[in-house]
Amino acid sequence: MPTTYWMLVSSPENFERARALGFPLLAMKSRHVRKAEKVQPGVRVVYYATGQQAFAGTFTVTAPYFESHEPLFTSKKDGEDYPYRFEVRPDHVLPAGGFVPAESLLPELEYVKKWPAAHWHLAFQGNVHVLSPEDFATIERAVVAAEAAGAPGLVAEARSG
Repeated sequence: MPTTYWMLVSSPENFERARALGFPLLAMKSRHVRKAEKVQPGVRVVYYATGQQAFAGTFTVTAPYFESHEPLFTSKKDGEDYPYRFEVRPDHVLPAGGFVPAESLLPELEYVKKWPAAHWHLAFQGNVHVLSPEDFATIERAVVAAEAAGAPGLVAEARSG
């Protein structure tokens, strides 16, 4: 089965919450059950931080999704509890303030070309998006370069949590 590439869109605060826990898992909002059902070990995920409009890290899913309503992440929508969760291994994680601005990658990303250039930010609305292998690789190369330029050892720190 070919690898699937997802982009999770959520707040920097939720990313920092996951970091504080040692990145044991990531999650999808309740309206994404059909997408969550497709999450299996080996799926790759990039985290896009809203507000900062930047890529924060990449992950590999290590277990199938499960449902939990235990409080984890916060949402602007009252009662949203990100119930569809999946264990991950952090591959490349950037420090707060060191995320890769999405705008710097726009010319290289096919995904955003579905929207008018002036409204590129619309491509990053909603919690979950499927990316092409090429777009995922472009984003991950930029995250790896940012990590190498100023944040060595972050993945090891995230894994040892």
